[in-house]
Parts: sequence; C-alpha cells; structure tokens
Amino acid sequence: MYYKFNFNALLPCGRRGDEFTLAASCVIRQLNIGDYEKVIELWLSVEGVSLSEADSKENIATFLKRNAGSSFIAEKDGEIIGAILCGNDGRRGYLHHLAVHSSYRNNGLGRILVEACLNKLREYGIKRCHLFVLPENQNGMNFWNHIGFWQRLDMHVFSKDV
Repeated sequence: MYYKFNFNALLPCGRRGDEFTLAASCVIRQLNIGDYEKVIELWLSVEGVSLSEADSKENIATFLKRNAGSSFIAEKDGEIIGAILCGNDGRRGYLHHLAVHSSYRNNGLGRILVEACLNKLREYGIKRCHLFVLPENQNGMNFWNHIGFWQRLDMHVFSKDV
C-alpha cells in the first residue's frame, strides 16, 4: 500500500523551491520483509541506530506481522533512503530505528516517516508513543525534541534476557 501525504504541510516552515522536490519525489510505503536486506544496510550506515539479535530477519518478520502496516520506508529511484519500525502493545505505541540516509537529511523526510507511523497508531486508538534513544545520540535527541517528543526523566528502562 502506498500513501500520499501533504508534504508541504509536514515540512518545516521557511523551506521553499527545490527543497520540497526531494520529499515530494519520494514514495512512502509500508515496510515489508522483502525490504529487510536493504533496510538493514541503511540502519548499519546511520549513526545512532543500534542493532542486535532482536533485529534478525526472523524477528523483524514477526514484528511486522504483529504490527501489520505500521512500519514504513521511503524510496527514491528504487533506493531505500529512509525507514522506521512502529508497533504497539494495545496501550502505547513504540518507534524503533528511524533512519534517513545522510544524503537526504534536513528535508523533512524523517518527520514524514514519523507522521506516517503516528497516523497509523491513531487509527488503532493509541494515544501516546514512546521511543528509545542512546545517550550519546545527541542528533537523535535534537530531532525528537524538534518534532514534539519530550524526554522522560521520571523513569528508567530495565531489561532482562528471557
């Protein structure tokens, strides 16, 4: 399934002319498991994205099946230039691994991918979305703050292997 967006409404104010051309010429579509190799290649090329065994092809296939239609990629001329995983637990949404190829940043593409996910979460009745950012990823923190997310200081994340 392909999506059409009002790209101009999503891009930051003050952009004009050819800067809109990049986003407008991209195709935003649902991520599917057939995209896995190209998406992993993108994620590995982007600073701030941390991969683990949880990102195996089998695990991503399970994630996509459980969260059908919620994750997206951006393509330009057949190349995947952006990707994001999105899911929910029935109460809260979660974003993982937002990545935009370095050649295509600062044109609103990351924001468009996030908005596609948030729109899908709204369809499911999800009212809040969380994400994780590595402490050394200042660019990531700046981006999330810029598009309206806030850093929670009232809790810590605990994990355990099962």
